[in-house]
Amino acid sequence: MLEQFMDYSLRIMPGILLLIMAYLLLPKQTVEARLFILVLGFILIRDAMTPLGFWKLGATGQTVWLRFLDDGWLLVTLGMMSLILTFSIVVTNKPLLNLLFWCGKGKAASVFAGMLGALIVVLPFALIYSFIDLEERGGAVPPYVLLPLLFMALAGNFMEEVLFRGYLQGYFERISGPMKAAVISAILFAAGHIFLALTVTDIGGPILLFTLYEGIVCAYVRMKYGILPSTLTHGLAIFTLASGLI
Repeated sequence: MLEQFMDYSLRIMPGILLLIMAYLLLPKQTVEARLFILVLGFILIRDAMTPLGFWKLGATGQTVWLRFLDDGWLLVTLGMMSLILTFSIVVTNKPLLNLLFWCGKGKAASVFAGMLGALIVVLPFALIYSFIDLEERGGAVPPYVLLPLLFMALAGNFMEEVLFRGYLQGYFERISGPMKAAVISAILFAAGHIFLALTVTDIGGPILLFTLYEGIVCAYVRMKYGILPSTLTHGLAIFTLASGLI
């Protein structure tokens, strides 16, 4: 596990250092450039996981499936790293805090909305998967991996939600209104998977369609209830799809 994590860290370090250098040189008032660098850094961190085998994506027919590696400790480590990076980004970008809408007033309603959003994302795949043998969409997942996988799905996607549904959607809400900002956020979210779809893998359209659909659902949940509920939507959907439970 340690060797894999070190290999991953060394692989992404040159790019991260370049982005940090550019970020530190930016004037404080350049919000758009800061958001661009933050999102670009996240894409680097995420997409570098694929060639190292941390996760695997495939398509049976036109239906996407995904699996993470069967190493619970590595999944927890990656999830913890994501949480630390996310909190670091939030704390060190105080001028951007006003873009973040964390949660609505009704906590129970927000939790329900996050879970309902996950169900909406997963339901079409559950129906399609029922016609595809489990071995043709990644195979069974060992039970001992499920809890680490759940943690990784929620913690890892928390960063993605802060960036896309927090900063980007919050920024566009100010200049284009809530509904248009949600659509822009979803489109940019799908666009952020272009390299994963066409370069890192050769799956193509199915990944972009899935992320656009997921992005629309998460953006709507964020618009009405906040980033934490949309993280619940995103994380639970990824966990369910990657767990082999459907």
